[in-house]
Amino acid sequence: MDVELVKAAASDADVLWAARVSTKGESSLEEIEADPQRSKGLINFLMRDRHGTPFEHSSMTFYVSAPIFVFREFMRHRTFSYNEESGRYRQLTPVFYVPGPDRKLVQEGKPGKYVFLDGTAEQHKLVTEATRESYRQSYRAYLEMLEAGVAREVARTVLPVGLYSSMYATCNARALMNFLSLRVKREDSTFPSFPQREIEMVAEKMEALWAELMPLTHAAFEANGRVCP
Repeated sequence: MDVELVKAAASDADVLWAARVSTKGESSLEEIEADPQRSKGLINFLMRDRHGTPFEHSSMTFYVSAPIFVFREFMRHRTFSYNEESGRYRQLTPVFYVPGPDRKLVQEGKPGKYVFLDGTAEQHKLVTEATRESYRQSYRAYLEMLEAGVAREVARTVLPVGLYSSMYATCNARALMNFLSLRVKREDSTFPSFPQREIEMVAEKMEALWAELMPLTHAAFEANGRVCP
């Protein structure tokens, strides 16, 4: 998975001036240049008591390259803005996802109580060989249709969801915290989440980039059980 921070207007100070307008009015703009470290208690208070709107006055745009099945889960988060590459307008490249040897393969339990266990060597061998063969066949059929003059939007129907796509995803800090609370599994979370590992890999990289931009907000998010305010 590839995740890059394309651009950002996001800092801990953004939380402070947005929050203090309620008591200071226009003078809260003085907080734009203030040292957020002096007011980290306010950020923690906002997070703890779930005063969420001050965390919306920021913006981050990520470039994400991941399998299509990851994007289908990603786009359930409708507080993000998305633009994805189009198989109607360009020929898609043969980059496919093959689960690595550390990917847990065996699912046990009932819905809501699943556990995932390591697969056997034979299962990993089967997954690797079967996915690669499926990808070869589907991409061969895709090229055959393109060469025969079939429109890209029709030819792409044979391609699997393991094909990599790319997109820009833009969000504010509050939307990102909601995403992370659901897509990263952490034992210290107030509410447990059970994300598919592949989207979790993307979310972990996004969180690391965000933590550098807004370290006090990220620390408060962690200290308060990773609950979106």
